[in-house]
Formats: sequence, structure tokens, C-alpha cells
Amino acid sequence: MTVAAEILVITVKVSGDIVTARTAGRELAAELGFSLTDRTMISTAISEIARNITSYAGIGEIRLLVDDREGRRALVVQAKDQGPGIRDIPRALEDGYSTGRGLGLGLPGARRLMDRLTIDSAPGRGTLVEMWKWVPNGA
Repeated sequence: MTVAAEILVITVKVSGDIVTARTAGRELAAELGFSLTDRTMISTAISEIARNITSYAGIGEIRLLVDDREGRRALVVQAKDQGPGIRDIPRALEDGYSTGRGLGLGLPGARRLMDRLTIDSAPGRGTLVEMWKWVPNGA
């Protein structure tokens, strides 16, 4: 079985699940030949979006996979929940904005750490955050 054929799903309910998701992302990134710096950025971005699940939705999941994005091979991270949704996505992506007691680094920070980040959300129907980082050439 190849890495590309797998989808790893981590249920996120408690803070320990954030560590599990972060570690799984870091290990997959290592298998794919990402540099130590990129592995750190990927695992940090996973932590940020997984923490949003525990803080705002209560329960959700992180999915890790390798797939084609914009014609290139990418390590894809999806964070999905059935929480309250995001009312104002552009505002949620602003540095320093937070509806909670945090510093507002979650989504904007994750966006800076990855090559792309998209959000599909609306009030009352949960959120899907998808972010990816291009797999290094030759991997």
C-alpha cells in the first residue's frame, strides 16, 4: 500500500487528540520527504486547526492524505466538525481576531504555515478547513 492510498482519520475531542493529530501529520510529512522545517510548520498548522475543533465545536476530525491539488501532489490536511460554523470567514482569517479568549493565531497562522488554506463553513452547519503543502520534488 502506498502513502497516497491511505486516509488517516483522527477523532478530535480532547487536547490529547491534538497531539495525536500533530504527531501523525509530522510522521506523514517525514515519509514524504519534507524538510525538518516543513515538518514543524505542518505539525504546528495541524495543532492550530485541531485546537479550534476542541475550542469551538467540541468534537470533529482531522484527516491526513496525499492527493492532487492544483495539478501537484500535496500533503492535505482536512479539519471537519459539526460545530456552530464560522459566521464571517474573512474576519476569522484576520491576524489577531478571535471570538474566544485566544490570541487569534489559529486560522491566520495555519494559512501562513501551509501553501494553501480553504474554508467551507456557515452558521449552524459546521466547518471544513482544508490546507495543504506541496510534496517536495523527487518524493
